[in-house]
Amino acid sequence: MITLSWIIERLLVKPTEGTLTDVVITADWRCNGTDGTYSGTCYGSASFAPPTENFTPYEDLTEQQVLGWCFANGVDQSAIEANVSLQIENQINPPVIAPPLPWLPPVMIVPPMLPQVEPPLVNAETPVAAVDEQPVVSDAPAA
Repeated sequence: MITLSWIIERLLVKPTEGTLTDVVITADWRCNGTDGTYSGTCYGSASFAPPTENFTPYEDLTEQQVLGWCFANGVDQSAIEANVSLQIENQINPPVIAPPLPWLPPVMIVPPMLPQVEPPLVNAETPVAAVDEQPVVSDAPAA
């Protein structure tokens, strides 16, 4: 089952419009959908004419009220929700796939073998420093 949610991400406001203050002129919206595994999204903006009556002060606005304005001003809620649902359906059942070419043999990826390195053997009775010591060879005369 696909769950859809609408959010208002940003409002653009005119500080003054006639005698009104903080008048919303644009709302940026997003519709998100998910089925728990796959997701889809659509986003856009809706612009509004200045209000002529029933002005709601900016601080009293609700997200649902602004979404209502978006739907009343050209945002097709049904079409957007269908688009988001189709995005998810296309992830579940891709309408186009790219299978391997039929005339090529299948490619098997095998990790490379790493050479096995045997650690040097150390006699427990011999100090480790004695094993690592090499004779010093020098062309300089002994003092």
